[in-house]
Amino acid sequence: QVQLVESGGGLVQPGGSLRLSCTASGFPISFYTMAWYRQAPGKQRQLVARIYSDGSRNYENSVKGRFTISRNNTKNTIYLQMNSLKPEDTAVYYCNNFNEGYWGQGTQVTVSS
Repeated sequence: QVQLVESGGGLVQPGGSLRLSCTASGFPISFYTMAWYRQAPGKQRQLVARIYSDGSRNYENSVKGRFTISRNNTKNTIYLQMNSLKPEDTAVYYCNNFNEGYWGQGTQVTVSS
């Protein structure tokens, strides 16, 4: 059974950091492009970062230099390290298998003082 389970969200002050994790089951992440999306209230879901099977990555412009996507194929897990967080980063963050369209349930990130 295919499943993506995110964790690591929470409340953080502006300038703080969080690391999101997404553990996959039912398929090996090493074969696929994996991604993080986010959706803020009243807005469309937005691609944040993507990591390809060869390890190459790309990022949405507003998070470049602050967020890092990575993967641990042994643990079948991807990560999103988020630094220098801003209030506009507040959203539900979703893990995604970009090739197959699988989604996790999302984890809330709130950046507020």
